[in-house]
Amino acid sequence: MSLTYSQYMLRTAIHSGAGTRALVPDLFRGLQAKRIVLFSDRGLEQAGIVEKIKEIFALTPHGTGPDLAGVFLDIKQDAGSKDVNAALRYAREISADGLLAVGGGSVMDTVKGVKYCLHHGLTDIKEAIPGGLLYLSWPEANYMPIPHISIPTTAGTGSEVSPIAVIYNEDIKMKTNIIHPFINADMAILDPELTTGLPASITAFTGFDALTHAIEALASPTATALTDAYALQSIRLIETHLPTAVKHGDNLTARMEMLQASMMGITAFSFALNAIPVHNFAHAYGALFRIPHGLANAVFLPIVIEMIPTLYLPKIQQLAQALNLDTKGKDKETLLQDVIEKIKTMQQDVGLPADFKDYDIKSEALEATITAVKMDPAALNFPLSPELITAVGNRVIHSQKVSI
Repeated sequence: MSLTYSQYMLRTAIHSGAGTRALVPDLFRGLQAKRIVLFSDRGLEQAGIVEKIKEIFALTPHGTGPDLAGVFLDIKQDAGSKDVNAALRYAREISADGLLAVGGGSVMDTVKGVKYCLHHGLTDIKEAIPGGLLYLSWPEANYMPIPHISIPTTAGTGSEVSPIAVIYNEDIKMKTNIIHPFINADMAILDPELTTGLPASITAFTGFDALTHAIEALASPTATALTDAYALQSIRLIETHLPTAVKHGDNLTARMEMLQASMMGITAFSFALNAIPVHNFAHAYGALFRIPHGLANAVFLPIVIEMIPTLYLPKIQQLAQALNLDTKGKDKETLLQDVIEKIKTMQQDVGLPADFKDYDIKSEALEATITAVKMDPAALNFPLSPELITAVGNRVIHSQKVSI
């Protein structure tokens, strides 16, 4: 195959704008679904978001659209295989033929797992990912004809459009991955009205998850003009709108732009997928210490850029410009330091920590992180040395800085 080959497949149809959630019954009708199950979580139930979606189905005249056959809300943050399997059992019990995911990355990834199991006749998602990674492409990957719509309530993971599902395996304490070109939703609803009640802290770290997707996509050795276009615009939007979304959560313009930025960031990330050391660390620490994924990315991002400069230097000028930095007359090394300082300033501006001192991770736990980082599927394309893993670990647990 030609060395110039790349794949870019944005399969999900995207409906954006305030109030677009009202389209859901008609969209499912067009997808020929009749019995819809709504998947969400208890936090969104308490926030009134679940009720807003249920009301749309209640307002649909009987017989003119699909029925909301059931609601499943027992999905935890950083959802695991137990959540997927319980949701799967529920979908089968009510004979659902359409899947509606309303929530953050955990809810949307859980529903991807449910769809995969329904299509392949599985009862346990762990059967699909015995080694931690299931990576299917043409021609092994098959279309899964199960109507599937996702509505993100955070602007971070972009899971509504990504061909990736991250599911925590409780038995081996690893975040496992399914990568499949048909696992993402058929349609995504980007409705900023559903994100305005998101707490400032969650807005901040989910926004940094999107920023990390975009920066790692830009730095990837397999990036293309297509992925760069999405990555750079995502970075520009986040730099401009994340502070407003955090400090003025009811600002619909900022919320809308962050949803678009999140979608573009994960798209670039998914199709430039190669060297992702920030995500490698975030997955490992998230699995070991149950640190929320976006928060882990936020802490690791400037530290990893500083400690692996060779990965980021080739496109540092474009990255600096996207972050609204002055690049005139500056060499690459200077721009790298400027980028690191800008990211740290953004961290502080939105109230995010620079380390994990609140998690009280002990120095003796660093030994386990070496294995966890090296075993994570993200390490396949860009393995990290034990010395680097330990040095980064010392930085994030708020210990003395260690040089390598």
